[in-house]
Amino acid sequence: MGRINPYTLQMQITRMFEQGQSFFATTKVQDWLKERKHNPEDYDIIFHQKPAPPGSKEVMVVEIELHRKDGEPVDPWLQEQVNLHG
Repeated sequence: MGRINPYTLQMQITRMFEQGQSFFATTKVQDWLKERKHNPEDYDIIFHQKPAPPGSKEVMVVEIELHRKDGEPVDPWLQEQVNLHG
């Protein structure tokens, strides 16, 4: 059983970018994909820094975009889960 993390992946990635640790963000997403039984080598991972929504405590948020290297569409559920908010 995996450990329970109170923070969503998107929150963790955003914090990494804020703390200057964006170098490790790709590895974090690859580990997340492995936990969900997906091969991270099948995906290109792209990060988009955007202003946080109004009323948020954050200044920016990092959106994670997945692209399959074989040209197939990414499972919409997986794309939604990777950017799930808290």
